[in-house]
Amino acid sequence: MTQTAQPAEQVLVPLTTPEEVDTFLKEYPLAAVFKAGTCHKTMQGFGVIETFLQKHDLPIGFIRVVDWRPASNHVAQLTGLTHHSPQFILFQEGQPQFEVNNWDITPEALGPVFAERVPVRSDAATVATANNVEPYKKLMQAYLDGSLSDWAFQDQYVTLFRDDASLRSQREFDLLSRLFGDPDAYHGGLHQLGAPQGRGDLKARVEQLLAELG
Repeated sequence: MTQTAQPAEQVLVPLTTPEEVDTFLKEYPLAAVFKAGTCHKTMQGFGVIETFLQKHDLPIGFIRVVDWRPASNHVAQLTGLTHHSPQFILFQEGQPQFEVNNWDITPEALGPVFAERVPVRSDAATVATANNVEPYKKLMQAYLDGSLSDWAFQDQYVTLFRDDASLRSQREFDLLSRLFGDPDAYHGGLHQLGAPQGRGDLKARVEQLLAELG
């Protein structure tokens, strides 16, 4: 029986100390560091990067800035680049070649860089992202069970999404942002979100999202 080859797994390395940063950059002549922040900008930014990592061979070292601040500070000292989170820095032979930050981490910004500098994979790779949507699923189920009103559900969901700094795939980000869009667009005020039913029947949309999340 012929076995189907499994996609290679993308190199994704947590960098928790300055020493680990140095070791990572020495081990991989062409690599990138991704600084993860504390809100959904990180989730969105990494989702964009993840789409490129499926097709390009680029080891990624990631730093959770709040938890591993010495590593983050070390990267800033090595590069002379102002710290941002999220932040994507491409290195070659330990030297920074390109950076992009915050909402500027987009397909348009990364496309030319990956095309010019990063080798294309022979086979698609899998990227081991957070893949934990249980908090969202529990909240949606509570709403469908009648434990939360439309307004309470909207408030809790948007807050959960806004604070989510997981390394998620682009697919997960797109799915999770579907219900209420980008929470930063509302500048924090629930009253500015509009009616929860404003995008159509909310319960039907929640049921569909739950089904797609699996």
